[in-house]
Amino acid sequence: MAVEAVVIAPGVDDPWLNAQRQFDAAADVLQLDPGVRAILREPQRQLIVNFPVKMDDGSVRLFEGYRVQHSLNRGPTKGGIRYHPQVTLNEVKALAMWMTWKCAVAGIPFGGAKGGVIVDPQPLSRSELERLTRRYASEISVVMGPERDIPAPDVNTTPQVMAWIMDTVSMSRGYSVPAVVTGKPLSVGGSQGRNAATGRGCAMVAQQACSRLGLDPRQLTVAVQGFGNVGSNAAGLMAEGGFSVLAVSDVYGGIHSERGLDIPALARHVQSTGSVVGFPGTLPLTNAELLELPVDVLVPAALENQITARNAGQVQAKLILEGANGPTTPDADEILLRRGVTVVPDIVANAGGVIVSYFEWVQDLQSFFWEEGEINQRLEQILTRAFTSSWEASERLSVPLRLGAYAVAVERVAEATRDRGLYP
Repeated sequence: MAVEAVVIAPGVDDPWLNAQRQFDAAADVLQLDPGVRAILREPQRQLIVNFPVKMDDGSVRLFEGYRVQHSLNRGPTKGGIRYHPQVTLNEVKALAMWMTWKCAVAGIPFGGAKGGVIVDPQPLSRSELERLTRRYASEISVVMGPERDIPAPDVNTTPQVMAWIMDTVSMSRGYSVPAVVTGKPLSVGGSQGRNAATGRGCAMVAQQACSRLGLDPRQLTVAVQGFGNVGSNAAGLMAEGGFSVLAVSDVYGGIHSERGLDIPALARHVQSTGSVVGFPGTLPLTNAELLELPVDVLVPAALENQITARNAGQVQAKLILEGANGPTTPDADEILLRRGVTVVPDIVANAGGVIVSYFEWVQDLQSFFWEEGEINQRLEQILTRAFTSSWEASERLSVPLRLGAYAVAVERVAEATRDRGLYP
């Protein structure tokens, strides 16, 4: 299987505590009702599963997995599933909360969820990966469903993994349930444009940010941390949009060229070798070094906690687009703010994936599918509204862009919470 580019997070920053700090800042600005604040500060449901998988040699291994639903007040929950040896419950909780705000700022009728399994998928055979996926899917199926909770791909999971999950649920129901997951292959109800959606959205938001800041993309240099699904598509589309991509990295290391990288040629190199490392005509560098390069735009598109209080002072980019979820800690945000760096937060910058997942879900429910041009047009319309509302809230409240986006999102979820009331 193709492996998403990931980078081991430096430091010990707890993503869940960071997510709560970000929420608390928005709640303070909004003067949120204490009762609503208490509800939204914690996930609504947390499922922990320990499940056995038979390996190819006949042995049995026990794996631990999670599915967390943060808020169901705006609709069924939505969020990816990641396979990674460093998955923790707190990480999944944070990712679920971030998904709630992402869906809300985009204005789509979902709450946030996330799932994960503690596993390194690379040593697994295809059959072992399929058995693990199907058993995990059966364990979390008690909370899944097109009207309840809809998973999607994330780190180290693919359209094939989503197809196995959909089939597992369908076999237990006795009929096909394509809308139970998104990010599927086209052959089983996937959507045109879904694979590139997160990276495409990031490139679209880059253009929006440059327009607001009075910057010409043709005069800007870019470094992208993470060359998996998100980073590779963002890099390619930003290059098409006029940006000069000087550096990229993956889990094995990074590359740099002052002349700029030929992204299509680099993609072919990665397809044949499995890594960006060794691409002809480039110099090697580490992931940590990439974050501190003298470029105009930085796109962290790997894992959370990459820009922290320890390295934020060395970041030279003046515009950061968060292609990953939670790559910048609150302490780092404060340092970057003092240094005049504009950070386009993850809940806006990488919302393209969940937006097109929403389109896929709608198409599956009505069994009527759209052309890719229509999907990309609708994606740009929604992202433009999300970015504009966040920017305007930032200016109106005199707060950083992240807090402006959070204010929009939290207020929308709070409104739904108040309107629904408490049961019983």
